[in-house]
Amino acid sequence: MAFSGGKRRILLILIAVGFCLIIANLLALPGSQIRSTIDKVPFPGKSKSSHDAAADTELGRPYVPVDDHPISKLIVEADRKWRRYDSDRSATFKETVSKYRRKYGRHPPPRFQEWYKFAKDRNVYNIDDFDQVMDDLRPFWAIEPRTIRRLAAHMWEDGVDGIAGIHIRNKKIVNQTNASWRSETMVTLIEKFIDHIPDMDIALNRLDQPRVVVPWEDMQGLLRTERFRRQMLPDAYGNFTTNMTDLLNTAVEHDEGPREDPEWYGAAGRQYMEIAKTACPPEAHANERGPNQAAAEARYKSRLGGVVTNFNLSSDLCTIGPEIQDKHGFLFSASSISATKRLVPVFGECKVNVNSDILFPASMYWKHDERYDYDDRDDVEWDDKDEIVIWRGATSGGTQVEDSWRRLHRQRLVLLLNGTEMHDQTVRILAEQPEAEGEYENFRQFNPSQFAQQYTDVAFTDAFACFPNCSYLYDNVLALAPKMNLTEQFKSKFLVDVDGHSFSGRWRAFLESRSLGIKATIFREWHDSRLFAWRHFIPMDNRFDDIYTLLTYFIGHGDPQAERLPGVPYVARHDAEGRRLAQQGREWANKVLRRDDIEIYMFRLLLEYGRIIDDNRDRIGYSGDGSELDKAVEEKQQERAILKQVTPEPFQSKSATQERYPPAVLGRDLAREPKPQQSRTYTAPPPEYRDEKRQPYVDEQRQGYGFQAPPPMYEEVKEERC
Repeated sequence: MAFSGGKRRILLILIAVGFCLIIANLLALPGSQIRSTIDKVPFPGKSKSSHDAAADTELGRPYVPVDDHPISKLIVEADRKWRRYDSDRSATFKETVSKYRRKYGRHPPPRFQEWYKFAKDRNVYNIDDFDQVMDDLRPFWAIEPRTIRRLAAHMWEDGVDGIAGIHIRNKKIVNQTNASWRSETMVTLIEKFIDHIPDMDIALNRLDQPRVVVPWEDMQGLLRTERFRRQMLPDAYGNFTTNMTDLLNTAVEHDEGPREDPEWYGAAGRQYMEIAKTACPPEAHANERGPNQAAAEARYKSRLGGVVTNFNLSSDLCTIGPEIQDKHGFLFSASSISATKRLVPVFGECKVNVNSDILFPASMYWKHDERYDYDDRDDVEWDDKDEIVIWRGATSGGTQVEDSWRRLHRQRLVLLLNGTEMHDQTVRILAEQPEAEGEYENFRQFNPSQFAQQYTDVAFTDAFACFPNCSYLYDNVLALAPKMNLTEQFKSKFLVDVDGHSFSGRWRAFLESRSLGIKATIFREWHDSRLFAWRHFIPMDNRFDDIYTLLTYFIGHGDPQAERLPGVPYVARHDAEGRRLAQQGREWANKVLRRDDIEIYMFRLLLEYGRIIDDNRDRIGYSGDGSELDKAVEEKQQERAILKQVTPEPFQSKSATQERYPPAVLGRDLAREPKPQQSRTYTAPPPEYRDEKRQPYVDEQRQGYGFQAPPPMYEEVKEERC
């Protein structure tokens, strides 16, 4: 359709005026508000999938903050540390073996090549990140193998001790003793790779709570012994020892073999910090000679908004224990405590930093359970989610009585995010300074009642473990809400996750979702070294005193176009940052927390454990340099590439086919060819592990005090990770 000259001029004037109005409105917004506003502008024909593609492209770039908010700076720092971690992955078997020796001062265990191929076939993301396995098993190098075997073989015998047994013989699981749903689930996992696992007995914790608390001085002695015993023989034997004694005799009903006392003791009615602080160093805050509260807090959180800067230390009982010992159900009034001061080989799903249990992937992560499994079909895109922080759960976590129930962690969360309860309360947030746009300072007089009513949906669905009864405690304070499954919660942008009796089984599903996880915990899990706070999730202090700082950062507070006045807080909305972190957490969980990753982790754990319990553990292992496997893999990849390029045409004659295939490929059957001889070129340990370099263990405090800190030879400092 043609326009006359006058109509064309009018149209151009209208376009120019509209453009000027858009620019004027954008200039009136703070920088962080511009991005969130633009993200909301609908574009004709733009589908949901196109947004995902754009997000993937954006996530490949480093995060660039739009203001000086302290949380924005933490996101930048986490992004930088993750990229450094990501760039330091071994690309070949030779690199993997070299890094193993450099980090741990030993050869890899027997059948390490089989594990490597197993992991690569399942597209493992970082073949090197198994420090949790090595940290957990490290002190057992100071215990005689037969002692470990005797403990593992018989700890299940007294049912009240809460231990199940799994018994592997001749590449089969021949028996389960004092079985539970956890041990039955683990059996289905082990069967995925049992052909490579030596004979062993596995002692599995049946209780929710962790078990082993070795006193500080004893643990340091074990670690010094372990370090002194490191060695790498040039010609280590490549297989596990067979027919060892002191395993459970599964051929008889009652094994009369020698036993070791695990020295269990009950601690009903005691606060857990009385036990935990024995595993802390003398100078720790948990002990009387340690630093004061302010000095301890400065190690893991910022004075600005109280946001967590070191997630590991925020769950370190030696650092934060005195402040939360009466604010967390497990620490204040655990439903059951059965512990030991002796280092015993108990496999458990979680632990606190002072425990020496051997972590394995939680059974609920492996066993399909709709209460904990993520279902993509019921999730929605970030922009379609409600701007709500949601939590549902039971009153689990500790025994509740009239004068203390409000202190427990789940109860504090529900009360703190209840608008009615907070009507006369004030909290600290970070608000923009009136005289300095984009710069933030503490605002300590924020009343969160209206904010909570508008943006939070937090409630209990079940009440139990109350004395004299739950109705007496809750009826006049909090009403129970209907139960809500995981998929319903994914309609909200923000998912809070806190502990129950122990760790929360919902966490992996939260990470897999398109929502943003906010996490507070005192418990450690198998995957913690893989997750980066402020990149894959939002860390929260176990006292929850930073919750409104976190929520106002992402949701915003106040009118961006109103005049900044003293006493009237304004926080710019950072919705784009929330979307970015939620997407990064989701993509990362789908790379490192898959069921395949659980198989890979458990396979590696049992290989390392199999060597720990072997009488010849100092003389067995993989002593090659790794090049022979890399060469075989390379040849296989080249052959596949050639076969792909020279696929014969249909009905082609045999002679013509032979002409098209290179002689080096045609007729080869790699499965029948002799395997390359293992290289024996490795003749001496790296210089830093020769005898003259052996030193006593020094606590690096990567994950707090106690054994959770890595040995000095660990190259990375991962203070920002779970």
